[in-house]
This record gives sequence, structure tokens and C-alpha cells, in this order.
Amino acid sequence: MRYFEDLTPSTGAREPRAWLRSSRPRLSLNGRWQFRLWPTAPDGEPRPDGWGELEVPGHWVLQGHDRPRYTNTAFPFPIDPPYAPDANPTGDHFRWFDLPDNWPADGAVLRFEGVDSCFKVWVNGVEAGTAKGSRLPSEFTVGHLLRPGRNSLAVRVHQWSSGSYLEDQDMWWLPGIFRDVTLLARPLIDDVFVHASYDHLTGAGTLRVETVVEGAPDAVVRVPELGVVAEPGVPVTVPVVEPWSAELPRLYDATVEVPGETVELRIGFRTVAMVDGVFTANGRPLFFRGVNRHEHDERRGRAMTVEAMRQDLVLMKQHNVNAVRTAHYPPHPAFLDLCDELGLWVIDECDIETHGFIYTDWRGNPADDPAWAPMMLDRMRRMVERDKNHPSVVIWSLANESHRGRNFGELAAWTRDRDPGRAVFYERDRTYEFSDFYSLMYPPLEDLEAIGTRTEDVPEETAGDPSLEARRRALPFVLAEYAHAMGNGPGGLADYQRILERYPRLQGGFLWEWIDHGLLLPGATDHVYGGDFGEQLHGANFCIDGLLFPDRTPSPGLTEYKKVIEPVRITGPDPLVVHNHRTFTGVDDLEFLWSVAEDGVEVDAGRLDVPDVPPGESIELGLVLPASSGVERVLTVRAVLAKDEAWATAGHEVAWAQFVLEEPAVVAVPAGPVVESGDVLRLGGGEFDRSTGRLTRLFGQEVDGPVLDLWRAPTDNDNGQGGRNGVTQEWRAAGLDRLLHRVDTVDVVDDELVVRTRVAPEGLGVGVRTTYRWSADEDVLRLTVDVEPEGEWGGTAVTPRCGSWPRVGVRMTLPQAMEKVRWYGGGPGEAYADSREAARVGLYTRTVDDLQTPYVVPQENGARVDVRWAELTDAEGNGVRVTGAPHFQLTARRWTTEDLEAARHRSDLTPRDHIYLNLDLAQTGLGSASCGPAATAPHILEVAPYTFTLHFRPVPSPDPRTKAD
Repeated sequence: MRYFEDLTPSTGAREPRAWLRSSRPRLSLNGRWQFRLWPTAPDGEPRPDGWGELEVPGHWVLQGHDRPRYTNTAFPFPIDPPYAPDANPTGDHFRWFDLPDNWPADGAVLRFEGVDSCFKVWVNGVEAGTAKGSRLPSEFTVGHLLRPGRNSLAVRVHQWSSGSYLEDQDMWWLPGIFRDVTLLARPLIDDVFVHASYDHLTGAGTLRVETVVEGAPDAVVRVPELGVVAEPGVPVTVPVVEPWSAELPRLYDATVEVPGETVELRIGFRTVAMVDGVFTANGRPLFFRGVNRHEHDERRGRAMTVEAMRQDLVLMKQHNVNAVRTAHYPPHPAFLDLCDELGLWVIDECDIETHGFIYTDWRGNPADDPAWAPMMLDRMRRMVERDKNHPSVVIWSLANESHRGRNFGELAAWTRDRDPGRAVFYERDRTYEFSDFYSLMYPPLEDLEAIGTRTEDVPEETAGDPSLEARRRALPFVLAEYAHAMGNGPGGLADYQRILERYPRLQGGFLWEWIDHGLLLPGATDHVYGGDFGEQLHGANFCIDGLLFPDRTPSPGLTEYKKVIEPVRITGPDPLVVHNHRTFTGVDDLEFLWSVAEDGVEVDAGRLDVPDVPPGESIELGLVLPASSGVERVLTVRAVLAKDEAWATAGHEVAWAQFVLEEPAVVAVPAGPVVESGDVLRLGGGEFDRSTGRLTRLFGQEVDGPVLDLWRAPTDNDNGQGGRNGVTQEWRAAGLDRLLHRVDTVDVVDDELVVRTRVAPEGLGVGVRTTYRWSADEDVLRLTVDVEPEGEWGGTAVTPRCGSWPRVGVRMTLPQAMEKVRWYGGGPGEAYADSREAARVGLYTRTVDDLQTPYVVPQENGARVDVRWAELTDAEGNGVRVTGAPHFQLTARRWTTEDLEAARHRSDLTPRDHIYLNLDLAQTGLGSASCGPAATAPHILEVAPYTFTLHFRPVPSPDPRTKAD
């Protein structure tokens, strides 16, 4: 059997060990390599002759050779383990390197941090070894193969191998040497294992450092700040230490020294433990406000730079994220250094996923085949040994979505024996026999509530084993994945959070996922996803499911998540209460500011004197507010950083809340007459077509509409996963995407223009009776819309059921010059019925183009909620102000809903010569049905009668006091 198809993890590789910062000489071999791509696996040693060049670290499919492939669950090759297809793209890499004079070559080690998926190495024409396990390091002793001066290094990388059956991780298949390559002088300190615990009762720390030292010379462990000078293996108790946590990531610099080598360490004292069915750190229950993070860069794929890793973590901290699950493989080791430094709890996940075996009903799944146990255990060992010294890593995850199997028992047993100071996690085995946690992905809210009260249904897998079921029911619960952030969404985050925070058993979760996996190829403007390369088997845009856009710009979903998971919560206003939901720290690092605005204009502001609030406690505050003003008054209270932190500067907002203190007074206005003039009806500042009742001019501007609109360009969450659980199918079956309008009557009744219509889909008997009632005074044109469903929307034996509408509102067109938008209401970003926590009331100014959210796959976006009034004007300030009764939702675009729906990429959207304006009473929420529950009942726009009113008037002269964001 060929080496890339056997079940041997490696040949010639050294034993796994920790990733260490050593004083021993090292030589980076990153840079430009010679490269040749073969369609099948060649024989013999690579011999460069007329080859091209390639950047290492990097993926050849992102550097002009072959193409990337994206699949979600399916293997892009026949399922025939452990064999690879003959069509196995193989990349030969070659480079020369020079050893510096007097470089200590004896016993030198060649280290690869990550190669996808299997590779063989030659040094100076002599084979050094082979390895599998794409996201893990491999080391080879090569000193005996080196020579003074010039040396050659050749690496043959196979895209497909037996290891590929363990690497089906919902991501792009990106072959190549994608992490660093380094030549290391022979280590004298071969390994270090730091055990640094914290006693929360006494405040003492205990340090024990195990070492593996060549020749066993005496080593010395030093922690200068603590005055520690110790022998390896000997426990040292320090009476007082500051513990490490994600909130206060206190690190102590340390060294391990032998003659000729010093290893630098950063030690964090912390203890994690299970106490009465709760996972604790330093004696307190942990609560994860987490994300799942794939390694991804829009141009470099998984060949991440340290700068991009730091950017990820800074953004996480700035958005109140306190934990990361390394989905679904160990990250670059520098990422965990940054987690230690900046402060995040980490679930470190092994490089194992066999999801594609769902297409054989799990027949042949490696997880339950003893022949695969050595390869799986090899991956677990390499992760644990590499990452064992990071205080941020508190949980080892055995794998992701690999069903059940005896091999996981071996992985768990080895891990607990090697590192009893951390917990073990695995979600997909529903017995949870080998896991310290109960976990699910994307459960409905009612199921999550039942889990919190320990009244959940008994899983089929434990129903026949009372002891196993009792163990499972006693476990703490963590959501491995929830709230799929695909396209516009996710919705329902606040509903999840309320339940998660209610029950001690629920210890938080990890939202899916951190970043869109869109790739930006050289010279392109659109990000690509599955299917954009003509491949038949692909996962389409299921990889576009992140809280960051591919260029690392935060999406509205991340802004919403930040608000929902605030670690400090402010409620009120009478009384005004600050709740500290942190685990270890008070609020003395924060400054609390308040302001009062009248109709969006700030009239008063100040600073709140907030004493330190211990973790888990609350305090009431007094605040004297200005007297009544007769206009809408809104109180905003903000908690901001009082000083610079490593991840944000002073003034960065951590939490906020708003309270409407006073509603505006309602003033009745008299109605003016309707003037008939031939085919034109004039009412206030509007002109109407006599036969259709359509508004054609508004305050001198040509317009068309408004008409009832019930449709929106479906979101990814509307569509559901594979079309199975979304609402788009129901909406289309009810004809909501093909509504036709019929005018029944146009009447002038007293001082009103009354237009009665029927709106109905082709081919069906359901419809909507819609009445438009227009009235006016001198400068206000008033429209009241009555919507009445007609027919069997609930469904019959021969007609489809439709229980909800995408939206209820009106659509109209305005001149393209009216591109400046100013509004008073929710903002500054988009919001929807179940993703509106981050929308704060204020005055905002944007252009129509600015209102668009640039989702990789175009879909419904850009709605602003709770809009009191909005103005659309041209460059000269001419335009219209719209006021709602009640508040309305605003959307304005340069293309139609139909254009948006038809587009696959952003470049498919061509601006038209009008502004398309939607003024909605409401829209249905977003939900998470692209991989999870749909929008829940409180956020669904039911098929029912509705009435709403809009007032149109010319744009008034600006108030010199007002400043819009």
C-alpha cells in the first residue's frame, strides 16, 4: 500500500512535544520555493527542472495551480477508506538553503507546523520521513543529513490521503505547506510541561515544571517576579499569586535553563474543575460567550499571519467574546499565545472529523474501527503535547461530528491520564460516555429550556443504560454550536441568551461562526464560494456563515452578539441598576456615562458615580433627570473602558442601555380637500392618477407608488438548510413572490381619497384586500393602509398553507438623486424583529449606498427599525420626510427586490435610475434556519389584518442643534 494511503501516522518523525520559545539557533525556511504540480502521485525524489515558484507558507490552489474546493459534509472523492483516487493532485516543493557558518547542525530538527494533507521529506536527496495530520506539527531529526554551506530540501505534498478521511471539516480543501517551516538546532531541553494551579481559598499558587532534557543535566526553573528558583519536577508553593482568567489574563515570565539553552515561558496560574455538575475555574462557575473559529484569510486561506490572528482576537475582545472553540482543528500555535496574552477561554479541538460518512450511514467510519485508532490517537497526542502549556486552554475536544466509536474512548483515556488538569469534550456521541459535558448543536429554545431544568428527553443512545443516562443528566451543558451566522442573521440571539443565563447547568455556548470563508482571488472583486469553479459536488455558499465578512469587517450579526452578551447589563430607568455578569472582576475598570436626548438632540449628559460591583452582584443608582419637555426624551447609559487595555483604548464601549422617558405629544391636524383636475387628483402636496389612484408626484418630485409589498429577497436563513426547514418554500408556494395588483375603486369621500385594491398571486385563490386612505392638510400628506387577508391562507386539501408573510409595508420609487438619507430611529446599522438589540435610537445620516449591508451572497438587508421619521433628499436638500404611526422600518436601495433576489454575487447588482423605498410596518424575523431553528413565534409576522399610517411632508429646514451620526 502506498504510504499516503496506509494507516501509519508518520515515519521517521520525532515524538510530539510542546511548542517552545528557545534560545537555540533556528533558521526559517519560509519564502519562495520552486514548485511543480502533478495530476497524480509521481514516483521518485522531486528533481526541479524548469519549475515555477510558490510562496511558503501557502496553498498552491490560491497561487494559480489547480482550484480550491469547498464541501460542507461530502468528501470530494469516492468513499473507499483508506484509499485515495488516482486523480490525486500532488505538489512537489523544493528549495535550497545555506547553513550559516558554525551553525550547530548535529542533531538538528526540521519542523513543519502544518501540511495538508500528507507529505514526504528529502534533505540533500535522502528521505527524512513522512507524516499525515494536516493541522498539527511534524518534526524530523535531520542533522546527519545536513552539510556545511548549501543544502536542498524537497517536500512532496499529496492533496488526498488516508488522513483526508479524518479531515472533513466543513471548509475549503486547500492543499499545501500552509504553516511555517523551520530548521531548529538540536534541542537540549526537549520538552516542558507546566503545571500551575491556583487555590481560590488561600490565594496561593502551586508550580511544578516537568522537563525532558537531553543527557539529563541539571535544569533550573526561574520565575523572577515571584522569586522562584526551583528544580524541575519539584512542586513550589507561592503564598500569593494573581490568577489567570480570561477577564484578567495575568501571566508571569519564567525560564527553564540548562547550559547552552534557555526556554522562555509565560505562566498563568489557574485551576479548572468539575464541582457538583458545574465546570469551574478558580472556584467559580464559567460561562462561555464564545465563537467557533476556523482559520481563514480571504487571500491566503489557512496560511494565517500573526497580524490576522491578533486582529481576530482583538475584535473578539472588543465584542465581548470571552471564549473560542478552535473549530475544527488546533490553530497555529501563535494563536494560543495570543489567547494567553489577551484573555480568552479555549476549547482546543483535535484534527478529526469524519462527517462525510453520513453518506454511507456511517459504514466504515474510522471512529469505530480499531485499525484507525493509532492515527486518531497520534493526532490527539500531537495536539495535547503541543498546546499543554497554555493557561487559556481549559478543555480538550476529541473531534467534531464524527459519530460514535470505541476509538474516542482511547483518546479520552490517554488525554485524562496525560493531563488530568483539564476537561474533555465531545458533542456528537449522544451517550457522552467519554465527554465531561453534555452538548448539542442548534437546539430549539424549548429543548434548551428543558436541558436547563434537567427535564430533557432521554436520548435513544442511553435509554437502555440507566447508569450512563444518570451520568449524562448530571453533566453541565455547553452549546458546541448555535445561531448560524449565515448571510443576514442570526436571529434570536437574545432569546438564547435569556435561557442560557437563567439556569446554572447551562454554561454558555459557541456561536457558529467567526468569519465568512469567501476567497478573493487575484484580480477579482467578488468573493467566491462553492460552485464558482464549475465543480459539480460542492457546498455552495454554506461557508459564508461568519460574524465577520471575509475582509474581517464586522457584520451586523457581530454587533448584535456584542450587545446580547454584554458582561455588564444596565436596566432601568426607575431604578437604574448595574448588573455585573462577570465571573472574576468588578466594574472599577469601567466608567459609566449618561445622556438625555430630546427628539435625538442631546440636551444633558454626565458621569455616574458607580462604586465597584463584585462579580455576580448588582447595584441601584440614583439619577436626577431633566423636567418634562413635551417631546420624546431618551436616556442612554453607557459603560466604557476607563483606561487603555491591550485590546482597546480608553472610551471603548462595553455595554449600554436606552430608556424612553417621555413619549411625544400627538397633535391632530385638519384635513384639506381633494382637488379633481381631469385625469389628475391633487391632495396636499401629492398628485394622483385618477384611474389607478397611484401617487405620481410628491412635493414636485416624480414618484411611483406606494403599493402594498409582502415580499423580500430571501435570506439564507429564510431558505433554510438545503431548502428543508426554511420559510421561503412556504412563501413561494403561497405565491408571495408573484403578487399582482388590481384596482377596484378610486373614490373621493369627503376630504379623503380612498383607493381599494386586491393583491393576489397567480394561480391561487388567496388574496389581500388593501385600502389606501389619503388625506392632507397644507403641508402633510397622510396615508393610512388597511390590509385584510382573504381566502384560505391556513391551507386546504388543495391549497398550500402560509402562516406568515415576509413583510407588511409599501414600496415606492423616488428619483435617483434623492440618495441622502437622514432618520431618527434605530441605528446605525440594520436590524430585524429578532436581531434588534443593538439598534439604538438616534439621529443618523447615510447615503442610500451606505445603507446596504454587503453580504457575499445578496439577500434582504439594510432595514432600519423603530424609525420615527426619515428624510430622503437630493444634493440641494430637496426631498421628502416620512413619519410613521406607529414607528416604521426603512429600506432604500438602487435596485429592486427582484434584482436582489436574482443576484449570486455583489457584482450582479447593477444600480437602476431610481431609488426603491420600502416603508414597512414590520418584517418577519431572521431565525437561524440555514442550520438551526427558524424565527420563533414572537418574531413572526402572521397572516392577519394590519393597519398603519404614514405622513409625508416636504423636508423642513434643518435644526442647527442637530448633529446626526
